[in-house]
Amino acid sequence: MDNHTGFDFRGNIRDALGNSQLRKNLKFAMTALAEKRRAIFTDKARFEEMRTTVNAIRKRSLSKLPELLDRLEKKCTENGIIVHWAETTAEANDTVLSIVKQHGATAVVKGKSMVSEEMHLNRFLLGNQVEPIETDLGEFIIQLADETPSHIIVPAIHKNRGEVGKLFSEKIPGTPYTDVPEELTEIARAELRRKYYETPVGISGVNMAVAETGTLCLVENEGNGRMCTTAPDVHIAIMGLEKVVENLTDVPPILRLLTGSATGQLITTYFNMITSPRKAGEKDGPKEVHLVILDNGRSDILADPELRQTLLCIRCGTCLNHCPVYVRIGGHAYHYTYPGPIGEILTPQMEGLETAGTLTTASSLCNACSEVCPAMIPIPDLIRRLRNESYDTGGSVKGHGYKANPLEKVIWKGWELVNRHPGLNALSTKMAGVFGPVLPKAGPLKAWTRVRNRPTFAKKSLHELVKEEGVSDE
Repeated sequence: MDNHTGFDFRGNIRDALGNSQLRKNLKFAMTALAEKRRAIFTDKARFEEMRTTVNAIRKRSLSKLPELLDRLEKKCTENGIIVHWAETTAEANDTVLSIVKQHGATAVVKGKSMVSEEMHLNRFLLGNQVEPIETDLGEFIIQLADETPSHIIVPAIHKNRGEVGKLFSEKIPGTPYTDVPEELTEIARAELRRKYYETPVGISGVNMAVAETGTLCLVENEGNGRMCTTAPDVHIAIMGLEKVVENLTDVPPILRLLTGSATGQLITTYFNMITSPRKAGEKDGPKEVHLVILDNGRSDILADPELRQTLLCIRCGTCLNHCPVYVRIGGHAYHYTYPGPIGEILTPQMEGLETAGTLTTASSLCNACSEVCPAMIPIPDLIRRLRNESYDTGGSVKGHGYKANPLEKVIWKGWELVNRHPGLNALSTKMAGVFGPVLPKAGPLKAWTRVRNRPTFAKKSLHELVKEEGVSDE
């Protein structure tokens, strides 16, 4: 694992592995999520059919992305939704703040939104005297703890109920300790309920945006998303530009795999479809709806025929739940908003390899993430591509070639030469058998043997053994 980049990934991993409570919490939660998913997808052939369908929908959407975004903007505008475009997270934050200030708000209620985490919106709003109030239970917990989400779907998955109970008793005045889940939920509900009505602006994410109808789809289980998008007078929806789909008929197949992969449900408790502000005669709903569409490097990712597959993601988080690395270290070790396998391919492309390329080393390439991905993203292949880009001075990804090393290049050229010529190959294997046991533990061998056995070279090569058996190796 390299440690070239701007945060101590190795140190984070060491700390996570040394935290026995964290590992216990992760093991319990990850096992439960994986079992729920297995229980919902029992017919493997049917599951593969659904994956193929979702993959085709997402690929079609990306192939027409500029056209679909234009159609989405036109339809939303016809419906009364005000559309804003943001090339960077700074522009998106400024847009949100401008809307909030126009309505004189000093606080906003927020539903769960990974794009808002990508924008570091809460920190930005606080810096501009606007209080962000997280209403998703997991987000509410980590906001009290002054932490960031550790999982795409379950932001407080690293905490157990005892830790949450202790946090509530310390941070919410007059709250006695309890570790009963129903009582903890009731405490959060009592704390948040009145704020939906006292706050003039609500913010949410978008799971899918339908170009055909200008509909913003929001998937959730707690009802807080519906409250954030209906109780305040102003609703601001935030989405990455890849979330658009062409038709309303594209939504059910994606929703089916999204909920099953994320939480093992046939369908979530709430599925919100927002197509306009409140109309004359309607008794609820916001008077004003804004849609902020964020690029933040997605257009560059789209331009690469192979790497654009990163944008197929529907943010179910199941690749995290099945990753042998993530389930042992959790999300905070990754430092950035998107952890786990999807973060390993998305974040380096957004931030640049020289900044976040080290994330690509946190994978055993076991292929588990690709096998469960509902959009059939070939994550291990994309990790390999980004690892290669890290050494490739002629690459195309931002920060490519940051690990280029002339000595290493010469060594690999030598390896290529040895394996191209049988005579050199025979000589090198013979020398490895003779000198291998006495090689000093220095450089790469020292790093390798720190946590592994020293490699043992056979005294005779496979070619020699085959010849001794009288078998031609030609």
